[in-house]
Amino acid sequence: MLAVLARFSVAWTFSLSLAVAGSVPTCADHGMVVTQQAIASNVGRNVLQAGGNAIDATVATAFALAVVHPAAGNIGGGGFIVYRPYNGKNPVAYDFRERAPAAAHAEMWLVDGTYDLIRHHQSHLAVGVPGSVAGLHLAWKDHGTLSWAQLLAPAIRLAKEGFTVTRELANSLGYQLDRMQAYPASIAAFTKEGVPYKPGELFKQADLAKTLQRIADQGPKGFYKGETAAMLAAEMKAHGGMITEQDLKDYHANRREPVRGSYRGHEILSMSPPSSGGIAIVSMLNQLEAYPMAEWGFGSAATLHRYAEVMRRAFADRAQHIGDPDVNPDMPVKRLLSKDYAEKLRSTIDPNKASVSSPDSFAWKSESPETTHFSVVDAERNAVSMTTTLEWSYGSGIVVPGAGFLLNNEMGDFNPAPGLTNANGLIGTQPNLTAPGKRMLSSMTPTIVAKDDKVLLVTGSPGGRTIINTVLQTIVNVIDFGMNAQEAVDAGRVHHQWLPDHLRVETRAFSPDTLTILRSFGHQVVETGNQGVAEVILVDPATNKLEGGTDRRVADGAAAGY
Repeated sequence: MLAVLARFSVAWTFSLSLAVAGSVPTCADHGMVVTQQAIASNVGRNVLQAGGNAIDATVATAFALAVVHPAAGNIGGGGFIVYRPYNGKNPVAYDFRERAPAAAHAEMWLVDGTYDLIRHHQSHLAVGVPGSVAGLHLAWKDHGTLSWAQLLAPAIRLAKEGFTVTRELANSLGYQLDRMQAYPASIAAFTKEGVPYKPGELFKQADLAKTLQRIADQGPKGFYKGETAAMLAAEMKAHGGMITEQDLKDYHANRREPVRGSYRGHEILSMSPPSSGGIAIVSMLNQLEAYPMAEWGFGSAATLHRYAEVMRRAFADRAQHIGDPDVNPDMPVKRLLSKDYAEKLRSTIDPNKASVSSPDSFAWKSESPETTHFSVVDAERNAVSMTTTLEWSYGSGIVVPGAGFLLNNEMGDFNPAPGLTNANGLIGTQPNLTAPGKRMLSSMTPTIVAKDDKVLLVTGSPGGRTIINTVLQTIVNVIDFGMNAQEAVDAGRVHHQWLPDHLRVETRAFSPDTLTILRSFGHQVVETGNQGVAEVILVDPATNKLEGGTDRRVADGAAAGY
């Protein structure tokens, strides 16, 4: 009886309740930018209208986000871009993940042999060498058409002249003030002489404007050398951090081959290592491909059980195998992406029983959530999916004195120490241990889906390790469940990451009967708050019109098209 219920359990969902109110996407004919901050979306849209292409809009949008969305938009962090030209030829992935400084080592997070969480996540040691400026410049150098200075001009103007504080930004800044008290430059940058900003007030960032101007005038040299680099290195030296001016000079972004896969006749392009996202997405889709997802339907117990099991397996492989490819050249990427391997994983899934995750074994018997993502499609249908982060909300909380920008705490994405894997989710496997110059493993999953050689879907999300599973569900929502862009974003989400062995579900997103069935299968179901902030563009294959879906789990997002 439970098996029958599992198949036909109806989704009583958050997404469907929103659909009643109108899960209607923003539509446009020519170009579109979708971000979680309306000002930045409009900056990107304006660049497209001015004749810029998708990469031009990406550069302008990213720098604007560094001003208007300081929780995750950044020049002191890093990220990834997946770019697909309109004709599908020679897509490229840009890796501008942060790197460990030259003095880093695998046991630097231990104090007297004991793991120190504060040291790993909340200190100057937690700051990785930033990559955003280098990565955006490399993508622009390869594909941009408008001038570099022109693309930075909107961000400089927003920093210098200010913009109106929204209620969400005011709440966000206020929440961080206690953590920032230890850093006078942070308090100076994000308060009015210690007084929190209120909604409707003007927020100016003079030091950040000067830093952005140096980047506009000098390119990456304006960040990785000279005045800005000296200020960053001085802050590190004064507070026990490891980053030196030489570390900054040595930083470089990489071009990489995107991860490729297929799902029900659709081409999947996603981010390659050091992101684990692309490999995990393709692996999970390969496993799901044999199941009648459309027949089972969105939100059924059968669907959610399969989600949990393929997620569990993909995350176990992530922990065991994936890291910086420049340090781990023998990663079994081809095997992990193969349909044959997916079939072996799928054969271990019991249709009516949850598997058990164990930190002691990867065998199967018969990341902070504050990131930001945006999607861009231009008039020619060149497409960009970009995810960028500081790691935690507002990163380390440390603003570089005189430079006005926040530093990341991405070193926290390295594994804590060799062998330290436990049921609570700490991972100590070798591929992602800290090492000099190494890029830390990421869950960021910028992804583009194509059908019949034309772009269909651009998707991605923030959310730490939940990113991968949020992106997976937006893809399946569109391909299997026929949702439009806004419905695909509004739909309720689930998450399993191998360890800890919990199936997290958004509160009130699914039928209580469905959750009862999942618990009867052995899943440890935990209801949580919102998962991710997906920003999606769907190209209607029949009309070539663009649909933008912005995540209403946050207040400030917007799709801007023309």
